[in-house]
Amino acid sequence: MIRGQRKKDVEPTVLLGVTSVSRGRVALFLVLVPLLLSGSLLMGPSGIGLPAIETPVGAAILNLRLSRMVMGLLVGSALSVSGVVFQAILRNPLAEPYVLGVSGGAGLGAAVAILFGAVAAIPLSLPVSAFFAAVVTLGIVYWMASRGSGGAPSVYSLILSGVIVSAICSSVIMFLVSTASAEGLHNVIWWMLGNLQPVALEQRLLAGVLIGLGFMVTWMLAMRFNALTLGREMAHYQGMNADLVIFAGLLSATLMAATAVSIGGMIGFVGLIVPHVTRAMFGADHRWLVPLSAVAGGVFLVLCDAFARTIFAPVEMPVGVITALVGGPFFLLILQRKMKHAWVA
Repeated sequence: MIRGQRKKDVEPTVLLGVTSVSRGRVALFLVLVPLLLSGSLLMGPSGIGLPAIETPVGAAILNLRLSRMVMGLLVGSALSVSGVVFQAILRNPLAEPYVLGVSGGAGLGAAVAILFGAVAAIPLSLPVSAFFAAVVTLGIVYWMASRGSGGAPSVYSLILSGVIVSAICSSVIMFLVSTASAEGLHNVIWWMLGNLQPVALEQRLLAGVLIGLGFMVTWMLAMRFNALTLGREMAHYQGMNADLVIFAGLLSATLMAATAVSIGGMIGFVGLIVPHVTRAMFGADHRWLVPLSAVAGGVFLVLCDAFARTIFAPVEMPVGVITALVGGPFFLLILQRKMKHAWVA
């Protein structure tokens, strides 16, 4: 540096390799959000347009669409933010709730609650059982990954353990489905395909509280996720307890993913697609990436649900089928482009 020249201040996020977000893009995105949500309300089996709200039937249809929009915003935001957390912690572009077996564990807990009649007796047992099973699954994954690594599991061991546990959970779900009654089989199959049919009001309120709690914890950890994406060593040099941040991040992501699975079923690829697109549009700063992914995930799932009830009308497709049709090619595209850099030490 030239003598006498004043040293410029450097933003901490620049030191972490994070570029500033374009506020113009954010403003444009926030303007498009209500337009896209309004457009989803106009899409239905009978065509594009609002139902006749002056009639009881039309008012009921509009109320159903609004309820499904709320469901889509809750489930989509939870899945996308949990995907952001898993990608930051694992430093893997293919990471999402399914990778660590979280969604599989939550699905197993929810399937047990449905098939054994707990949901019919106590509706709130569905999110509770899903979260409990997801936490137990996460604990098993973390325990398996930590064995022989001195208590600090590596990225490799976390992913491999998650894949194994997820496969076991899927096998147990298939066994339960094969032995279920006709009514239970119908309920579980429709739920496994993923749908946004409105659940009871108390379930929606509880889901909103749990997802909001997980989101707040995640947002509070946003700056630490910026450091964590550069590796544990860099996070340690920044004076951060990496293990504590990883544990808190995994727990909050598990809470959001399990709650989303309990009310929306097994909806895949939202946690993969939305974080990538949001990161490409607005940058990798998690202080912006977390809230913007929440909004984008909710809007994305609402639009998928609108197409699901419109494309083959009057037959309605499960929204999980739409996200799979979109996410499958997207997953292959990422795999093709990122495979050489997907696995990091």
